[in-house]
Amino acid sequence: MLHIEAKRDKGGLLIMRMKKVVAALLASAMVVTSLAGCGAKEASGGDVVEIKWMFWDDLEATDDLISKGYAQVIERFNQQYEGKYHVTPITTNLEEYDTKLNALIAAGDCPDVYICNPGPNLTTYVEGGAAADLTDILTNQEKDWYGNFTKGIFERMTYDGKIYAVPTNFAAALVFYNTEIFEAAGAEVPTTYDEWLATCQKIQDAGYTPISCSAGTAWCLSMIAGYLCDRAGGPDNLKNANEGTGNMWNDPSFINAGEKLATLSQYFQSTAAGDSNDQATAAFYNGEAAMLVQGSWAIGQINGANPDFESKCGVFSFPAIEGGADPNRMIVKTDNLVMSSTTKNQDACIALMKCFTDETAQKYTAEVGGKIPVIDVKYDESKAPAQLGYVMDILSKSTGTFGFYNESLASVEAGDCFDNAMVDIFLGNQTPEEAFATVQKFYEENVYNK
Repeated sequence: MLHIEAKRDKGGLLIMRMKKVVAALLASAMVVTSLAGCGAKEASGGDVVEIKWMFWDDLEATDDLISKGYAQVIERFNQQYEGKYHVTPITTNLEEYDTKLNALIAAGDCPDVYICNPGPNLTTYVEGGAAADLTDILTNQEKDWYGNFTKGIFERMTYDGKIYAVPTNFAAALVFYNTEIFEAAGAEVPTTYDEWLATCQKIQDAGYTPISCSAGTAWCLSMIAGYLCDRAGGPDNLKNANEGTGNMWNDPSFINAGEKLATLSQYFQSTAAGDSNDQATAAFYNGEAAMLVQGSWAIGQINGANPDFESKCGVFSFPAIEGGADPNRMIVKTDNLVMSSTTKNQDACIALMKCFTDETAQKYTAEVGGKIPVIDVKYDESKAPAQLGYVMDILSKSTGTFGFYNESLASVEAGDCFDNAMVDIFLGNQTPEEAFATVQKFYEENVYNK
């Protein structure tokens, strides 16, 4: 079983951030919900308990195999609990998810269960009173269920010693590559940043786009930046910059990472500035680019949209920086389920969460979706996508894990600031020195001494 190494931090990723208004929305929501209630209708007599679950993909139109698996869970749950419980999905697209969720909360119509990323995203809902404390349920009422999860997996779902979310799967960020393009270009898999640049140049000289990346979806670009920051300066630099001790955001290692991001971005597709995550990923699996830096959550999207591409899709670890820090640390993340603090039907919500994490769902997660299960389950490796085997091999050699950089910062707004700074480096609006000075100024004004 995998062990997730995680240190307690304050950070988290927001897919589409509602800058500085989320807390206000949630505060107002608590007034509404205290009067009107939120979530499922309270059952009486023999009535079926109705609950709502919110997710960031269209289950009816998606090609993503993980999303299809979630749809199967919903169908199976409704069949299993027919006449007792029934769940209705609320779906939207990734970019609008947080906006719509926050609007529902503010209107006093919070979904009973909703997907949420760890760190400040989760913290926002916890502090706003929209997330239920699951500690007693997990550690006392449902000990067997809780004990089956991967060791350490709840660390980044814990706030002030209390658990507020349940993970559904686990993924690691790596570099996907088109083996056919590499062979045609005579390129080799790089292990260092300098080798990576040479590989990119060789691929470009052969007439191919080296890397597909979305700068239009800022977290995609900042994921690369986060890797470069960690590879250049190691975990202590982030800890110190977050806490205001030791090296700050203007440390030479951060500047070095920014310079390397600017250089690497010269090998992105010409439309990177405006491309969404879906567009950048599609460019890769459609053979328009040789590489894609993404999480293994993309396996389900890649293989779902273009099943024939699996045989030519390789994976390698994010390259080392010569003279830098530990090159074997990996960015990891989980999808997580949060229960509304005001739902009137906790039993139905817990039953749904358990369905997402039972043996059937978790086998599907690996064997079809290509993501890593979060419980101790045996799955058929021969059925699983080839890319998952590559990911697991790389992960087995890792020396530690860390979250997205904007998952690890002091607040949602701090994550926004970092994301925007990295986009400015990419666009040439700021030099690396200027960009990290912007982050430093934000911390001085909003984090340090607060």
